[in-house]
Amino acid sequence: MLTARPAARSPQALSTEPLSSPPALPAIAPLPGATANRGLVIRVGDAVLRPAPPCWRATHALLAHLSAVGFDGAPRVLAVQAGIEVLTYIEGQAAVPPIPADLLTDSALVSVADLLHRYHRAVASFDPSGYRWRRPIPAQFRTGLVSHNDVHPANLIFRDGRAIALIDFDLAGPGSAVWDIATAARNWAPLQDEQDVTDGRQGRALERFRIFLHACELTRSERRRVAEAIVPNHDWTYAIVTDAVAAGHQGFADHWSRVAEPVARARRWSLRHQRDLLAAAR
Repeated sequence: MLTARPAARSPQALSTEPLSSPPALPAIAPLPGATANRGLVIRVGDAVLRPAPPCWRATHALLAHLSAVGFDGAPRVLAVQAGIEVLTYIEGQAAVPPIPADLLTDSALVSVADLLHRYHRAVASFDPSGYRWRRPIPAQFRTGLVSHNDVHPANLIFRDGRAIALIDFDLAGPGSAVWDIATAARNWAPLQDEQDVTDGRQGRALERFRIFLHACELTRSERRRVAEAIVPNHDWTYAIVTDAVAAGHQGFADHWSRVAEPVARARRWSLRHQRDLLAAAR
C-alpha cells in the first residue's frame, strides 16, 4: 500500500521556520576546598551534591532546625539518597586559599563574629539528644549547645566582603560557642607563627584576636575560656587529620604533607603566647 509523501521543502523554506532549542541544562561544576570529600562536592544549578556524612540524620535535623527558626546562614537539605545529600547552593564566595584581600580585613573578621553569634542564637533552642554525632570535643568545653566545630575559612561564604553563611556541618555536635570561637580565632587571626602568615595580617595576631573576641559579644570569663581553648582546639582538629591519614585517606594525607610543619609551628606559637592570649582576652 502506497502512502503519500509530504512535499519536499526548499532550503529557503526550511530556513524561515524557527528552530526549537533543547532545554537548558543546569551548570555542573565541582566545588573547591574540600579535604575529606575532595573532588566529590558538585554544584548542579542551585543545588550541591555531596557525600552524606556518617551522622547525616543528626546533621540534617540540625539544618532543619536552623531553617525552621529563620536562620539564613546555612544550607537547607533538599534530599538524601544512596549516600548522597542534596543541599541548597548559597551564592557567594568561599574563603578558599589563596584568600582574597577583602576577606582578610578587620571588617571581614568582625562579620565572622557576627555570623557565629547569629548561629549560636539560632541553635540554642535545638535539642541534640537522641542523635549520634561525629567526634566529641573535650568535656570541659561542652555546654550542650551544638557548635559547628569546623569554622575553617573554606567553610564560610562571603558576599561583598562579609561572612553570610556557614557550610559543611559534618563535624557539628554538642560543644559550645567558646569552642567555635576558638576554632575561628585560630584560623582568622590567625594564631600562627609569623613565617607562615604572608598577607596583611602578619604581625597582628594578638590585635586581631582581641578584635574578634570583643566582636563576639562574650563576657570576660568567656573570652578567657576561648584563650584557654586554643591549644586543645588545635589538638582536637589535627587529631582528626592524623587519624584519617593513619586510616589511609589520600585527601587528608596530601593535606597533611603540606601543613604538618606550619601546624607544629602554630602549636608552639600558641603555647609560647599563652599569657599574651589571656591578656588579649581581658
